[in-house]
Amino acid sequence: MKKADVLVAEIGSTITKLSAFGLKSSGGVSKPSFLGQGIALTTVDEGDVTIGLLGAMDDISSRFKVEIEGVKLMASSSAAGGLKMTIHGLTTDMTLKAANEASLGAGAVIAFTTVGKMTDEDIEEIEELSPKLILLAGGVDYGEREIIIKNAQMLSSLNQTTPIIYAGNVSVKKEVERIFDKSPHTLFVCENVYPRIDELNLKPVKEIIQRAFSEHIVNAPGMEKIKEMVTGDVMPTPGAVMAASEMLYDEIGDLMTVDVGGATTDVHSVTPGSAKLSKMMVAPEPLAKRTVEGDLGVFYNAENILKQSGININGIGDGIDRASGKKDIGENIGDVMPLPVKDIEMKKVQLLCRWAVDLAVWRHAGDIRVAYGTYGRNEVVEGKDLTAVSSIIGTGGALTRLGNGRDILRSIKRDPKKRKLLPPKDAEILIDNHYIMAAVGVMRDSHPHWALTLLNMSLGLK
Repeated sequence: MKKADVLVAEIGSTITKLSAFGLKSSGGVSKPSFLGQGIALTTVDEGDVTIGLLGAMDDISSRFKVEIEGVKLMASSSAAGGLKMTIHGLTTDMTLKAANEASLGAGAVIAFTTVGKMTDEDIEEIEELSPKLILLAGGVDYGEREIIIKNAQMLSSLNQTTPIIYAGNVSVKKEVERIFDKSPHTLFVCENVYPRIDELNLKPVKEIIQRAFSEHIVNAPGMEKIKEMVTGDVMPTPGAVMAASEMLYDEIGDLMTVDVGGATTDVHSVTPGSAKLSKMMVAPEPLAKRTVEGDLGVFYNAENILKQSGININGIGDGIDRASGKKDIGENIGDVMPLPVKDIEMKKVQLLCRWAVDLAVWRHAGDIRVAYGTYGRNEVVEGKDLTAVSSIIGTGGALTRLGNGRDILRSIKRDPKKRKLLPPKDAEILIDNHYIMAAVGVMRDSHPHWALTLLNMSLGLK
C-alpha cells in the first residue's frame, strides 16, 4: 500500500473525485507525487453527498492501493448548483459588471442581477430564487448614496437569512452597517469593487465570497458532514480552478483554461490582452476573468448544446460533425451517461464537448466593434481580449478522459470576419492529464510549492 500525505476531494454535480498526493524526501529535498484518483457518482439524489465521497475513497484504496486512513483531507464543491448568488449594482457598465467579474472569478453562479433602485418585484424574485449569497455594490467612492441606501433597506426586508456582502461606495458603509444591524442577515463588508472610474478592485470581494461560502453555505445534502471531515475551507470548485490558473500564469504567462463539466462549461482566462488592442477598450477588463455557461454541461444540458450548436437534427443519428464533416452514428444525443464507457457513449460526449468548447470560448471572448461618434467611424474593443494567450489548458472529465481533448482545443472555431478576440491558432495546448487542476487550486495557499509542482507534472511541463 502507498501512504498518502494529502487527499483532495472534488464534489461535482455529477462526479465525486478523490485525488491522493504523496511527499517523498530524498537528500533532504521533498518531492510531491500524484498517487491516484478515486471516482464515484455524486450522491445528491440519495440525500447525502458523503456517500459518493466514501465511494471514491473505496475506489482509490482498491484500484490504486493507496492508504488513506487518518490522512489530511481538503475539498472543493460545486454540487447542487454551486454557489448561487444574486448581484445588485448601480449601473450596468460600471459596478454591476465589476461585481459580476468578482463573483464569477470566485466560483459563483449568478442567478439574478438588478441595476439601479430595486423594486418589490426584485425582492420577490430573490425570495423565489433563494440564493446562497447576495452581493450589494454601487457607486464609486464618495459618489452616489441614495440608491445604495435604498437597496440596502430593500434587501434587509428579505424573509430569508441569506448572507449579504457590501462592496460599494465607502462613504455609505456606516449607514449600510446600521441598516443590517437591525436585520437577521449576516453582513460582510469589504472594499469597493469599483472604487474609481475605470478601476476594478476584484480581489477583496473574491476572497470574502469564498469565506462566506465556507462559513455560511451548505450546498448539498450531507455537506455539513464533509465540512467536519476536511481541514480548512471547502472551496467552490470553479474558484479552485481559477486559483490554479492564476498560479500557473506566474510561471508560463498569458493563458486560458477550459473546464468542460457535466453541469457547466467554464472558461478562465488570465491575460492583460495585447497592448495594441488595450488602447481601443471602452471599459476595463480584469486580468483574471471567468465565465460560467450553465447551459453547456455535457450531461445535464446535452440537448441544449445541440440546439445552441446550430446543428438542425432530432437525434445524433442525423448529425454532422462540424470539424470532420462525417456523419455521426447513434441514438438520441440526450442519452448521455455521466461516466461514458461504450464506444457510442464516448463519441456522443466528444461531440458535445467540441460544441460546448466552441460556444463557451466565443461567449468568453470580446469583440472588435464599430462605433460612430463626433470624429466619425471608430473601432472599439468590448470584452476580454484573448489574442495574447500563449497556452490553452484543458481540464474537466470530457477534455481529459476521452482522448481527443487536444484536438478539440486545437480546432476552436475561428471567426472568418476576424472580429472575435480569440486565442491565436498556434497557442500551445496543455491537458490536465491527472485531472487535478481544482485539487491543486485548493492546495495553493497551504502547500504552494507542492501545488505548482503537481500541476506542472499533470500538464507535462518541466
